[in-house]
Amino acid sequence: MASSATLPTLHFSPKPSTDSSIGRSETCNLFLRFRNHDLVSRRSFSVSFDSLGLNRSGTPVLKFDRIRSKISASSAQVMEQSPRKTDSRVPTIVDVDLGDRSYPIYIGSGLLEEHDLLQRHVHGKRVLVVTNTTVAPLYLDKVINALTSGNPNVSVESVILPDGEKYKDMDTLMKVFDKAIESRLDRRCTFVALGGGVIGDMCGFAAAAFLRGVNFIQIPTTVMAQVDSSVGGKTGINHRLGKNLIGAFYQPQCVLIDTETLNTLPERELASGLAEVVKYGLIRDPEFFDWQEKNMQALLARDPSALAYAIKRSCENKAEVVSLDEKEGGLRATLNLGHTFGHVMAVDMSHRLGWIDDSIVKRVYNILQLAKLIPPHLKL
Repeated sequence: MASSATLPTLHFSPKPSTDSSIGRSETCNLFLRFRNHDLVSRRSFSVSFDSLGLNRSGTPVLKFDRIRSKISASSAQVMEQSPRKTDSRVPTIVDVDLGDRSYPIYIGSGLLEEHDLLQRHVHGKRVLVVTNTTVAPLYLDKVINALTSGNPNVSVESVILPDGEKYKDMDTLMKVFDKAIESRLDRRCTFVALGGGVIGDMCGFAAAAFLRGVNFIQIPTTVMAQVDSSVGGKTGINHRLGKNLIGAFYQPQCVLIDTETLNTLPERELASGLAEVVKYGLIRDPEFFDWQEKNMQALLARDPSALAYAIKRSCENKAEVVSLDEKEGGLRATLNLGHTFGHVMAVDMSHRLGWIDDSIVKRVYNILQLAKLIPPHLKL
């Protein structure tokens, strides 16, 4: 890596008080900054020490007593060359502790063949599987079989949506409601999200709104969805004026992560999901980051044990954050590392990789310069 490479850093600093005493400061500033020779970008917000789980000296105060899925590995355990191999059919379970809305995350290889795992979380006898045109040919039949095997009284409907972020809107969401209403589903039905983050977000929001709330289950099939969007209860759709502006916090009955679904994931999607895995190491789990440095090649090669461990550890981190701050009052905002400056980096990389035409870049630069929105010393 060249010495001029842009590296993001996470900064934590107390808000200034009259006597400059951290101990007397009620809030702190948490901000993200990335810089190179030309650019400094900063995004900050104020949160209380209590919401971040810190005492007044800035020292972490761990409050995870009720969470069964605490990260308990010592540095020595984490620094092992690779996680120990276990029976692939026995799932690892991570609990998201939210009182009477707590739920398990099942992680393992071949879990779609373990029919009881799915069936135990189905309410009633009617199920609607929400998936997309990419995932349906690969896994829809397998999920329907898992729901009905040895359980002939269960009736399964499915709705197959177009694939892509651009379809995460009200028009597409209505297709889910149309199918549910046409099928005469009642409050005892269960919605099942089978796919990546877009499907999980839309299915979860549909479940939250249909008949004022029905049971739903997450079966994420991308790394991104497995370690991030399927855990924590954020659901919703986009509006033409912004992303995820319409939605609800609505928790699933369970999250079932079959790591074998990653065998069909495109390389680009795998790398995108691993960025979320790296994020957990950066913001709260340095030992996990150490492990990633030693095992990244195994993750890229889709080693089942390495993937299962990385997903488990990521889910443990997110489960702890969500258990302490379900609705993003402070601590959960730290999970947004990279959301702001990441867009800038994506545009820059797209230009370097030739995905954006030079003429378009120059036109955008010129109009921003004419509008005096670009500092004079920044040149294209």
